[in-house]
Amino acid sequence: MAFGAALSAQAQTHEMTINTAKLGAPVSSTMYGLFFEDINYAADGGLYGEMVMNRSFEFPNAFAGWDISGKVTLKSDGPFSNNPHYVSLAPSGHAHKHTMIENHGFFGMGVKEGEEYRFSVWARVPNGGKAKLWVDLVENATMSDDQKLGNVGIDVSGSEWKKYTAIVKAKKTVAKAHLRLWGDGHTSTDVEHVSLFPVKTYKGRENGLRQDLAQALEDAHPGVFRFPGGCIVEGTDLATRYQWKNSVGPVENRPLNENRWHYTFTGRYYPNYYQTYGLGFFEFFQLCEDIGAEPLPVLSVGLACQFQNGLDAHAQMDQLQPFIDDCLDLIEFANGPADSKWGKVRADMGHPEPFNMKYIGIGNEQWDTPYFDRLKPFVAAVRAKYPKIKIVGTSGPDSEGNMFEKGWVAMKEQKADLVDEHFYRNEAWFLGKATDKNGNKLNCGALRYDSYDRKGPKVFAGEYACHGAKGKKWNHYETSLYEAAFMTGLERNADIVEMATYAPLFAHVEGWQWRPDMIWYDNLHMFKSVSYYVQQMYAMNKGTNVLSLTMKDPKDAKGKKTMPVGGQEGTDGLHASAVFDSSTGEVIVKVVNTTKSAQPISISLNGMKGERTAQTLTLWNNGSMDDENSIDKPEKIHPVGGTAKCEATGKKQLTVLNDNIPAMAFRLYKIKK
Repeated sequence: MAFGAALSAQAQTHEMTINTAKLGAPVSSTMYGLFFEDINYAADGGLYGEMVMNRSFEFPNAFAGWDISGKVTLKSDGPFSNNPHYVSLAPSGHAHKHTMIENHGFFGMGVKEGEEYRFSVWARVPNGGKAKLWVDLVENATMSDDQKLGNVGIDVSGSEWKKYTAIVKAKKTVAKAHLRLWGDGHTSTDVEHVSLFPVKTYKGRENGLRQDLAQALEDAHPGVFRFPGGCIVEGTDLATRYQWKNSVGPVENRPLNENRWHYTFTGRYYPNYYQTYGLGFFEFFQLCEDIGAEPLPVLSVGLACQFQNGLDAHAQMDQLQPFIDDCLDLIEFANGPADSKWGKVRADMGHPEPFNMKYIGIGNEQWDTPYFDRLKPFVAAVRAKYPKIKIVGTSGPDSEGNMFEKGWVAMKEQKADLVDEHFYRNEAWFLGKATDKNGNKLNCGALRYDSYDRKGPKVFAGEYACHGAKGKKWNHYETSLYEAAFMTGLERNADIVEMATYAPLFAHVEGWQWRPDMIWYDNLHMFKSVSYYVQQMYAMNKGTNVLSLTMKDPKDAKGKKTMPVGGQEGTDGLHASAVFDSSTGEVIVKVVNTTKSAQPISISLNGMKGERTAQTLTLWNNGSMDDENSIDKPEKIHPVGGTAKCEATGKKQLTVLNDNIPAMAFRLYKIKK
């Protein structure tokens, strides 16, 4: 810090002014949120607590994830219509041979010493009578005399299918355990829907979420939660699009779906990547309720992925009614009374009260006439039946250009409430310095929304992240800092920007296909990226109203003109915004220094008098700009608290905050008014 202070002594002090006496636009409670998509093993193998892969033997390769020994037979007349497959474990016919099945889980199964795991299975003895099933947690790589980490027996009886449960306690911590299931060698036993969950799931639910990952979502304090995607909403084709009605009801009967990402990236190919829908729309709504976020479901508009399909692959205009019905029925599922058709499904799942959904997204990242034409009947139907629901349209996959502009024109014409913008761009874009191929400056960076039409739909920055140029596409510190700088523009323009969500959210360290990502994990551990901490700092300090924060325009010789602080010429790489929080009586100031030199600042808090002590939170890295958090060093870079002195100056004892912002740092100030 001393080195930065020495540099700042030679630099010009940047004088800023905040008008604390006049409240600006309200900051939406949904301003900063989360976006979930099942990519990088985010659902099965990630947030969803299930530890068994291919638990119902429904993968195209029915034994994917399983090793089989002895007389194991796959059958297809099981008790669940959408998941008809099961296996029969028959006696081997030899006293020293056993019929066994063993599941590898998702890159193994992470178990912790002393922790309990809930095993469940649907089973029967097809010929009647009784049979014994043995359930073992095993560590195949151990040098011990016994591979078993935990063991329990289950008595199965009768020829009718029944659910059996048991608790297995792990003897030690292992990252790559397996689950082994075997019979007593005397009687055939049929098994279906073989499942293993930690007992300690988020909120303790049996079909629950992984505790540490769900807690990280709660700790992010999101105002909105967008789900279930992303491109999985579209599907590689319509048959593999995400269909919410398949994701509700009894978990044993939710059909398997091909994950849109399992073979999209040939460089990182995961052929056994499917969606069990165990983490379905009911669980998403329940999660939103748990973490205090508004739910924003996104549904298909009848278009498969436009990048991968011609017009003949999409639902034609006279085929849209089932897709429209899906939207209307979803609103009833979320908000309808418990005696309505879809409200009853929700109630039967344990939530008779409505979820009070306020938003619905129709289409993901679609563009041009095929999207605009299909959207119209959806808008008409939703407006007619549910006029209070806010409709989120999309401007397509680009942040500028012809198709982006056409998208905004169409969304205004159709009176969408919000327009979902997506931008994965490089450092220059987030710093407001990007140009097109002709050298024309793009509308980007923290000043992007200053020029937006205030009379049109609101903005939803639905997917964004700074992707480093020249191959630096990972969660390193520098790009996260530029995201913080960009977000000062979201905050300053809260009158037009209603919500924003970084993307993607989750990634398994052994199963990722896309990066950067917000939260990373293996089977036992997780870490929050620097981008997570940026998002959290904003979400926990979003305030209730924007405050005007300006500095003198150096181009004005008379010194009368002022300008926002958004990294433009004359700000020396500084970005800043301010809000007031009426619930705490605090002025909250965010300042980002994107230069390699410390910057002295002086902020006059007009409307305040006397000395104050500001509470600070600083995100700063005293190492390489390429540094990142990791499984081994989860808090290598994280916000650190402190204080700064606010002085009383002049005859009127006006409050002024003087400070030095370290090079390449994000600092937040909270000052009691």
